[in-house]
Amino acid sequence: MKIRRRNFLQIVGGATGAVFSSGLSSNAQGKNSKIVIGYPAVTPALPLYLALEKGYFKKFGLDVEAIAFANPQEVVEGMISGKIQAAGNGVSSGNLAIGEDKSPGFFKIICSNISNTQFVLEQFVVARDSTIKAISELKGKKVCSGLGPQNIALAKAILAKNGYPNAQILPLSFDKHIGAIASGEVAAAYTLEPIGTVGRIEGKTRTLEAGVVSKYILGDPLAPWFGGSAAISTKFLSEHPAIAQKFITAYRMGVEEVRRNPILARQYLPRYTKIKPALTKQVPLPDYRMFDEFTAKDVEYFQQFFDFLKTEKVLSRKVEVFPLLLKKAALS
Repeated sequence: MKIRRRNFLQIVGGATGAVFSSGLSSNAQGKNSKIVIGYPAVTPALPLYLALEKGYFKKFGLDVEAIAFANPQEVVEGMISGKIQAAGNGVSSGNLAIGEDKSPGFFKIICSNISNTQFVLEQFVVARDSTIKAISELKGKKVCSGLGPQNIALAKAILAKNGYPNAQILPLSFDKHIGAIASGEVAAAYTLEPIGTVGRIEGKTRTLEAGVVSKYILGDPLAPWFGGSAAISTKFLSEHPAIAQKFITAYRMGVEEVRRNPILARQYLPRYTKIKPALTKQVPLPDYRMFDEFTAKDVEYFQQFFDFLKTEKVLSRKVEVFPLLLKKAALS
């Protein structure tokens, strides 16, 4: 098992292509069974961190290399090109939908992370000493979001529902949000955990409102927002079904460990995110659904989110959620 982070966390835009191609070309031809998994350095990817740290992949004899990306779109592009075989939780479901829109059938969802006002992930944050007390007071202010169309579209839509239509959003990697607020570059950020907790503990930011997608986009503060998903390439699934099944089993073990021991599971966050060891107990965790745990209501809420992306023209067509969920028959 290998982990690579530094080179990719700060790379966005055109410079990525050359590094990306040269760094992962050895696995691009599908001639071996190595699994390269792309992930964002955020809290929802915790099941992956656990599977790596506790040796679940090794237990099944899997050759896994984990690479962190600042932009989830790069993970999707890597899966489409065959350079990446899987995506970890936290890779935005919207970016996967964009990939499906343009290149149908390239992935199956194995697990999605859930957030709402109970399982906190996404939120608007402002400077600790800011006088702003509600999202509606951000009208006319400069706001940043994470990279990628999903983050930008959600930030704009939530602001619009709070009286700030056509807001101009500055896309920044999540690790730059606290600095952008502290420097005055932006007045607020639409961000994800652990950034909200880190900024609060450092005394630089405070949460304006959390669980905003469930409340403003899905219409219910407790509705499950399936904002990120772990996925596996259908090409790898068809070429190496036995290995893919072992990978999914090991990943499930990571999910189950997070559920069973959330306090102990948090100890692995500092190695992969900006959270400091002393603060791990304070970081909220999302909930998770494995592909075979989705209820009809879950699929309905997930579809509502994808339909929102279609309405916002992030997607050019309606993308159906249910066919994207891995089916047990594919593993038999």
